[in-house]
Amino acid sequence: MTPTAHPMLQDPKAAISIDGLRATVEVCLQDRTYPIWIGEGLLDQAQVWSTALKPGRQVVVVSNEVVMPLYGERLVGCLSELGHSVSQVVLADGEAHKDFSGLMQIFDHLMQARIDRSATLIALGGGVIGDMGGFAAACYQRGIDFVQVPTTLLSQVDSSVGGKTAINHPLGKNMIGAFYQPKAVVIDMTVLKTLPSRELSAGLAEVIKYGAILDAQFFDWLEQNMPALVAREPAALAYAIERSCQIKAQVVAADERESSGQRALLNFGHTFGHAIEAGLGFGVWLHGEAVGCGMAMAGLLSHKLGQLDAAALARLVRLIGQAGLPLQPPDWPASTYLEWMAHDKKASGGHIRYILLRGLGRSEFRPVEDQAVCQAIEAAQHGLALT
Repeated sequence: MTPTAHPMLQDPKAAISIDGLRATVEVCLQDRTYPIWIGEGLLDQAQVWSTALKPGRQVVVVSNEVVMPLYGERLVGCLSELGHSVSQVVLADGEAHKDFSGLMQIFDHLMQARIDRSATLIALGGGVIGDMGGFAAACYQRGIDFVQVPTTLLSQVDSSVGGKTAINHPLGKNMIGAFYQPKAVVIDMTVLKTLPSRELSAGLAEVIKYGAILDAQFFDWLEQNMPALVAREPAALAYAIERSCQIKAQVVAADERESSGQRALLNFGHTFGHAIEAGLGFGVWLHGEAVGCGMAMAGLLSHKLGQLDAAALARLVRLIGQAGLPLQPPDWPASTYLEWMAHDKKASGGHIRYILLRGLGRSEFRPVEDQAVCQAIEAAQHGLALT
């Protein structure tokens, strides 16, 4: 399928001249617009950073112990050559460290290094680093600039875009945070070459989500191109990232703070997925793995409510499996799932609300009776039976 143009997609050459740039997607908010640059070799491109940053300012690079040795030297070297004063915060890797202790490590550095409010924080890493770095930037001196440099597929297509920042609490995922938009998102596709296969699959969960909830043509394209995505073919990855960012940018522009409910559609699979993550302990399953399984569960619930036919459910489940994602949820009592889901941010007035499919590419957001949810959970635990 030939990629189609999108009204929010800008001609890269018209916006900025950067070697290796494949596409620019703009996130258009009420008060400002910021770019998502997608390309190859962008990490240490002087054109990128001379555009994204004001000259001669303090820059703090927040990363983790896995990513920093791989890419930190290139980024810090480029920033230093441009005349910035650069310091670093290197955190432990993994979802288990997305907590108050990790956040305080960032604050400790910002205070000890006497970082002023004109500084910029660059989050170099996956979703955990992006969320924590963005939250720290939102809070420090009541807000400093930050730039997202996502290094996993999941963070490139989802968590780096839209301004959601947070840390986890033992009772719930992302329950403590802030809406705080970056100044720019720099997506360098070459970093995906070092991404473990499990992390690639986790990112594909979020890519599948966009097609399932809002774009049936994109879902069709994913069915045709999933082998190419798993094989990391650059052209396929570039289009998947671009289209995912376009869809998310469009939704965020319409509902930045999830006030109308439209942005909540982006959480398809997350209500079940967050329960799996919290119940197992954060980091046992990757976020995308839990979301992938959660999408299958939400699809099954949609089917049992008579909103999604068996053929569409089968297509959804097959695509999730082809991406290398788990399909069978942990074998807990359904009541345990309900207990964990009660802590979900989308719960309101004691009622859990679910993102459901009304067909591939069409979705809605509403409460469902616990009995129907329990039946869907139990069916999923028995192999996603359709009866």
